[in-house]
Amino acid sequence: MGTTKKTMTFEEAMAQLEKSVAELESGALTLDEALATFEQGIALVKQCRKELDRAEQKIEVLLKDQKNEVNGDTVAFAPKANEEATS
Repeated sequence: MGTTKKTMTFEEAMAQLEKSVAELESGALTLDEALATFEQGIALVKQCRKELDRAEQKIEVLLKDQKNEVNGDTVAFAPKANEEATS
């Protein structure tokens, strides 16, 4: 169960976390293997939490932008130069 320097996607990290939990629950690991698997699991949880926090912040920004649009607080739309020519 080697770790790589490449950062996993959220989905990859969750899949690995699920695999680690299954290994730990099986009871087939030695104490040292279980500790290493648990340590890796903690790192995966931190990575997933960071990704979820980032996604939550993005959603909050999008919802705030949408609320501003509904309230009419947005800056007037200015089409791009190439859009004006095609309109």
